[in-house]
Amino acid sequence: MPPLAQTQTGGLPVAPDLGLSLAQVRMPRSLTRFDARLIRLIGVSVLLGLAAACVAWLLMKLIGLITNLSFYGTWSTAFSSPAGAVPHLGAWVIGVPVIGGLIAGGMARWGSKAIRGHGIPEAMEQVLLNESRIPTRITLLKPLSSAVVIGTGGPFGAEGPIIATGGALGSLIGQLMKVTASERKVLLAAGAAAGMAAVFAAPVSAVALAVELLLFELRGRSLIPVALACVTATGARDLLMGTTPVFLMDPVSTPGGAALASYVLIGAAIGVLGVWVTRVVYAIEDGFERLPIHWMWWPALGAVVVGLVGWLAPPTLGVGYVNIEDILNGRLAMGALAWLCLMKFISWSICLGSGTSGGTLAPMFTIGGALGAMTGLLLGQALPWLGIDPRIAALVGMAALFASASRALFTTVVFAFETTGQPAGLLPLLGACTAAYLVSAMMMRNTIMTEKIARRGVRVPSEYKADYLERILVGDACQHEVTTLGADRTIGEVRAWIASAAPESQHQGYPILDSAGRVLGVLTRRTFFDAHWPEQARLGDLIQRPAVVVTPAHTLRQAADHMAMENVGRLLVVDPADPTRMLGMLTRGDVISAHSRRLREGARMRRQIDLRAWRRARAWRRRRG
Repeated sequence: MPPLAQTQTGGLPVAPDLGLSLAQVRMPRSLTRFDARLIRLIGVSVLLGLAAACVAWLLMKLIGLITNLSFYGTWSTAFSSPAGAVPHLGAWVIGVPVIGGLIAGGMARWGSKAIRGHGIPEAMEQVLLNESRIPTRITLLKPLSSAVVIGTGGPFGAEGPIIATGGALGSLIGQLMKVTASERKVLLAAGAAAGMAAVFAAPVSAVALAVELLLFELRGRSLIPVALACVTATGARDLLMGTTPVFLMDPVSTPGGAALASYVLIGAAIGVLGVWVTRVVYAIEDGFERLPIHWMWWPALGAVVVGLVGWLAPPTLGVGYVNIEDILNGRLAMGALAWLCLMKFISWSICLGSGTSGGTLAPMFTIGGALGAMTGLLLGQALPWLGIDPRIAALVGMAALFASASRALFTTVVFAFETTGQPAGLLPLLGACTAAYLVSAMMMRNTIMTEKIARRGVRVPSEYKADYLERILVGDACQHEVTTLGADRTIGEVRAWIASAAPESQHQGYPILDSAGRVLGVLTRRTFFDAHWPEQARLGDLIQRPAVVVTPAHTLRQAADHMAMENVGRLLVVDPADPTRMLGMLTRGDVISAHSRRLREGARMRRQIDLRAWRRARAWRRRRG
């Protein structure tokens, strides 16, 4: 048997009669970063932003209409607080939220169970498990059920429902169009973020929310459509609802060093409370799960508490945006803050735990703002030299509580800044929310957004980092010395060679070369020992498919994906300028070796600059001098 060749060169990995053209080589497709499909996605996202703004406007009008009908008996869409109706309704105010709870429970029972809760966890679950496909009926049922609950006094914000509705609208459009699952995810995130931007005129934080809670990635093809959808939604919102910030706040001055440090500590303390709040909410939900009655009736039971609390503390009813403004502007005394904080928490946590449809951001801002304001007042009286402004303490308190519970750090910081327009509060916000985030990450595995779906076995990404395999080129990881077999060799010769246990015969696959040195394909050991082939069969006749190839300029991520798509364990590396020339081979083992290198780098700890050695060298030079 003639010797088997060790070679670095070869030919095109297709049969000669197929021609020597790169167009016929089975190679990873280079994903064009900006192409016609992206422009199309951007156009749809812009239209989606307009639609989300209109839906947000309609939802706010619907909430106003139901509120006025339920509490004042008037036909008006003006946004009003239920608190003003409590004096003349008296104890009858308890029944209004119960009616809303019964309607919401019925809509969930006979419409869709997915409308229960605050919406974001359900959207996350569809992104992670169902290729971003949200049932069509959610687009209508979610805003209707939320408007009924909030309009009848439910202690929720409108942000959760409109985020869920915008996401459902984006998913619906993505299901009507011929798009990939990744593109459908972008449309879902664009709709959800545009909805948030339209409610709060907060486009930057809406984009951050999409990245942190829905997209689970940060790349141009996703970011651009979402950002433009948010810009469009905010522009439309300004036309429909005006440009006034959602939470009007009197200007505050830049804090000094001692005050800034105090705000960070306040954020850390409220971060602990954020963990506790999350646990209490899910403990209440677990309690409802143990009730011996159908879940359809749970919202009505939770609404009984809402009504009782609303009778005792009327400001707890409804979205409570006015409460947030009062807290941020220092209009409430210590006793009023404590009462509002306690009652709002009781009402919101029990109502949310019952499975009622509504948002979490506004209630948590009320609770956290009250906690921050109380802390600021106490520290201001006890330690006036710190220079703490209770209004900034309220601002960082409301943001820190949500940052701790959701661990959406940048979303929370930017949102609090955009909705109040206080540049002097940006640095305290960043410090306090980061401290709250740190405390939450150390004390709690899941968040208020992910605990529900984590209990169903859904693993939610919590950290986004650059793909290590994207940083390594195939040319740096592949094997350049490759054992090849001639196409005119027979199966019998190869079997005898493998039986000899020569070092080169222990590989799992071999490129097959023709007489001119061109690669016809790749054969594996399984093929060599297939009893179907007689010993006289030549290797060139056994090739069923052209080889799957990459070039040295491809990344290991592209190569690994190509292996998965083609269901192969090795790729031939060819010269892109001369496709008849083989440069090496890349195997699964090479890809795993790259990962091993990453793990070693992350685990190995060593001092790069040894000061003791430097001092010894310096002393030695002095002695010689």
